[in-house]
Amino acid sequence: MLSIGDLGHGAAVPPPLSVLDRVSSLDDAAWIDCPGDGLGAAARRARSKLRIGNFVTFQGAPGLWGPACCNASLLAAAEINKRGGLLGREIELVMYDAGGPIEEVARRVARAVEDEDVDIVMGSHISAVRVALRNAIRGRVPYIYTPVYEGGERAPGVLTIGETPRWQSRPAIDWLTQVKHAKRWYLIGSDYVWPWLSHRAVKTYIKNAGGQVVGEEFVPLGEDNHERHLARIRAARPDVVLISLIGTDSVTFNRAFAECGLAGRVLRLAGAMDETVLLGIGADATENLFCASGYFGCQDSLENDEFRASYVRAFGPTAPPVGSVGQSNYEGLRFLEAIAQKAQTLAPRALLSAGKNIVYHGARGPVTIRDGRARMGIHLAQADGLDFKLIRAF
Repeated sequence: MLSIGDLGHGAAVPPPLSVLDRVSSLDDAAWIDCPGDGLGAAARRARSKLRIGNFVTFQGAPGLWGPACCNASLLAAAEINKRGGLLGREIELVMYDAGGPIEEVARRVARAVEDEDVDIVMGSHISAVRVALRNAIRGRVPYIYTPVYEGGERAPGVLTIGETPRWQSRPAIDWLTQVKHAKRWYLIGSDYVWPWLSHRAVKTYIKNAGGQVVGEEFVPLGEDNHERHLARIRAARPDVVLISLIGTDSVTFNRAFAECGLAGRVLRLAGAMDETVLLGIGADATENLFCASGYFGCQDSLENDEFRASYVRAFGPTAPPVGSVGQSNYEGLRFLEAIAQKAQTLAPRALLSAGKNIVYHGARGPVTIRDGRARMGIHLAQADGLDFKLIRAF
């Protein structure tokens, strides 16, 4: 049985319900009652199942990725269960909301591990939440963090599989410098750990490429008035604006960027951009917009063809587009399947050891983990209306 549980606010979120209705291979899927129903966690499931708590954001700026993240993780769990589960144990997937006050999300994960019998935590959320969750989990169960992030995560019990600036941003900066003759860079990002640390690395890459940073600022999450930011950008006269805003914040900024006439003469390079965000921005506001990522829906490969076909079969042609952030949830469970097969046990210590050095395959193709650091093929793409056009592979 594949199940969805407490989302942290005592209420079901509509997208997961529609997902369950449409996954034909999960006819016995059901909702687990919210904690506090008077039943112990062990009584709510058979011990033969492996309970995975997936912490996905359903609110705030990154909340627009929530439906695709939920879909992708459900699809991966269904496929793994069809193959016999993880070493014979069927996956029971429980979705939790990673949005809202970070302190409450940390309490949520602690409750999941201590009282709700979660065996493994997976997460697709901002890095500030990752730091809070790893501190609350304290290495008691493995924690797989799936999306793009700033790199450098070495805490015990945490496994990361996302793109990092060294492999994602550096080749894109070099390409824009060489091909587009970009010299002057303006950096703008959301005000939290991923943009802070990513920008620190990016500044080095820009300097090494012969460019200069002519401005930098960090924007509070949820900011939707960008007039003063755009005024500073216009005054700085950059060739490229590197954007580390997330979710709906990226949507509103890029719309405003185009509306004020900058899109036609200033390049944009986005670090957390995918098809979901592009759809929100709209075709009229994507001129000269570039993105580097380990995954794009338009990638032409056997692995991605199979993933896209399975996604449409499961959720229909009008399902939320699944870009890099959403798809990372699929990758997270494929990664778990690979390390379980390598370890030949689901014991936490053995899983963590296996996850430090392994090559696994997902929709991105082969991903190599060496000493806990992920390497994969990176693609540079340019926005083309509501889709991307791949330009270069690194």
